[in-house]
Amino acid sequence: MDHGWTSFCLAHRFDAVGRVVSRKDVLVEGYQLVDVGDGRRLERFGDHLVDRPQPGAVERRAAPERWPEADLRYDRVGGWTGAGVDAARHGWSVDLQGLSFELRPTDAGQVGLFPEHAALLSWLTTRLAERGSEPSVLNLFASTGLVTVALARAGASVAHVDAAKSAVDWARRNAALNGVADRPIRWLIDDVRAFVAREVRRGRRYDGVVLDPPTYGHGISGRSWRLERDLEPLLAEIRLLAPDGFLLLTAHTTDLLPARLGALLGDEADVGDLSLHASSGAELRLGAFARLGRAS
Repeated sequence: MDHGWTSFCLAHRFDAVGRVVSRKDVLVEGYQLVDVGDGRRLERFGDHLVDRPQPGAVERRAAPERWPEADLRYDRVGGWTGAGVDAARHGWSVDLQGLSFELRPTDAGQVGLFPEHAALLSWLTTRLAERGSEPSVLNLFASTGLVTVALARAGASVAHVDAAKSAVDWARRNAALNGVADRPIRWLIDDVRAFVAREVRRGRRYDGVVLDPPTYGHGISGRSWRLERDLEPLLAEIRLLAPDGFLLLTAHTTDLLPARLGALLGDEADVGDLSLHASSGAELRLGAFARLGRAS
């Protein structure tokens, strides 16, 4: 339990949020959540079946017979093991929402793709269509580029900001893989707070803003990031960046209820869970999202 975040939320109103969004997972060609339980998740990413930790998945496994099929397994002590490790380290690709993404195992136990974001892409592309020709979008904590690539394909100009050079390099490879490397994308290795502050001083405006902040992290300068401390001040500045635009905020904090996140955006925000449904019937809740079709 993240008690710091809980204390932060208790100081805010939680009744000032709009519609709760109920949704089904979209068709994801190369991905399937197979099962969760006993503190782990089992997922198929294209050619590989991946078994890795999932804090909070305390229920019993619904399909225990499937877990021995995993060819990639990650443990925090021993790292990656399994029959597919050598091949996976060279990278492989997965199709998602008509796009292709490069995957590879990382030292942190990730593979470079967060499939729970796929269900939000259609909302983003609809917002772009409402804005006319080449709308501008600021994508903060942009990681390996799922949202950036989808936005660029839909005709947006994108400022892709992340503090990790490795993540930005990975996103650029994903852009090339999908034929959008020549689109108007600014690849920015920068501390998000510092970049936003400079944009505010410049008077820059964006048609849309997307944020996927971590619960904890560090910027390029080594300055720490804490969601409960730093998110609200950042949002105050971002609302200045897009006074009449759209905003999507996601947070991978499992004790964070959607209403609590939506309270930071006001009573016009739609809110919902970041979640995935397993073929075994289990559900994996990964956090929450809040969004504004037109910021005010």
